[in-house]
Amino acid sequence: MNAMTRRIVIGTAAVSMALSVAACGKAGDSDSGNGGGDSKTIGLLLPENKTTRYETFDRPIIEAKIKALCSDCEVKYNNAAQDTETQKKQFDALVTQGVKVIILDSVDYKATKSWVQQAEKKGVKVVAYDRLAEGPISAYVSYDNEKIGRLQGEGLVAALGDKAKDANVVMINGSPTDPNAPLFKKGAHSVLDTAVKKVVYEQDIPDWSPDEANKKMGAAIDSLGKTGFQGVYSANDGMAGGIITALSKQGIKVPVGGQDAELAGLQRLLTGDQSFTIYKQIKPEAETTAEIAVKLLKGEKIDDLVPTKVTSLTGEFKDIPAKLYDAQVVTKDKIASTIIADGVYKAADICTAEYKAACEAAGIK
Repeated sequence: MNAMTRRIVIGTAAVSMALSVAACGKAGDSDSGNGGGDSKTIGLLLPENKTTRYETFDRPIIEAKIKALCSDCEVKYNNAAQDTETQKKQFDALVTQGVKVIILDSVDYKATKSWVQQAEKKGVKVVAYDRLAEGPISAYVSYDNEKIGRLQGEGLVAALGDKAKDANVVMINGSPTDPNAPLFKKGAHSVLDTAVKKVVYEQDIPDWSPDEANKKMGAAIDSLGKTGFQGVYSANDGMAGGIITALSKQGIKVPVGGQDAELAGLQRLLTGDQSFTIYKQIKPEAETTAEIAVKLLKGEKIDDLVPTKVTSLTGEFKDIPAKLYDAQVVTKDKIASTIIADGVYKAADICTAEYKAACEAAGIK
């Protein structure tokens, strides 16, 4: 991210935060006078808005479930726009306002340790959502992220078919500050290192930036040549879009995988530009998190919702109560039976005029 882009992102985050804090103050005027925020308010902090899932799915599902379980509860929401310092200010503001439960999807998991420790001293419970934050977390809800990486590796091997053993592969990994990214990478490597000839180029991409993924793919092509690789691992769909643009510019057509079942990614599956995505059911993850948050707010036990125990990535914090969901590989022929059947997107959302013929060919109506 260049300096100008960073300033814009931080500026956008600051405006977003200011608007959100102003809105919270307006909505919570009655709270500030009588301390009602302590028992009726849940904080929700999401990390970024480049990936479409957070604003389109995670936030509305969590907010709706909290309201369904606690009609007089208020959700104080902020998005950090991929800036750690912005998220710290958002987190600290919630603690200062007396919020006792915070759902945190961290920008930089290593940075959260001191925040969560300070919050714990004030009786604030933190639920790590989607990404395992560092610190004394009360609960963690996500996916088996190493397994997702294995599924991505298997998806790419399947797309390569009988050419896999002789294939050189480029790996474009996720953001180093996201604790899930090294798990995706580890899982993918566990498959690719033995199933393909060689990983010939590999880069981690700050902020999951599609633009940066595009540049790195361009650099890989310059370094390896147009025929120096036979497949590309992309840690998510957003970056896959940037990668595929770089490949198309050079007239290269090789299997590319992704993750998140983003609308644009699904459309690329239909046209054959992208080979597969990983579909993670966001609704159960989001609703379980909301349920845990409400129970913690009410002082109720959450044991039945968090059957697993996990250790933080640094190894410092152990036995964190957790719920980890499974995911699945989705190819073109599985869109109807998964994404559409689960109501994530309607056929009409995916099958716009440009993709109508491809939808019909795939049996999507």
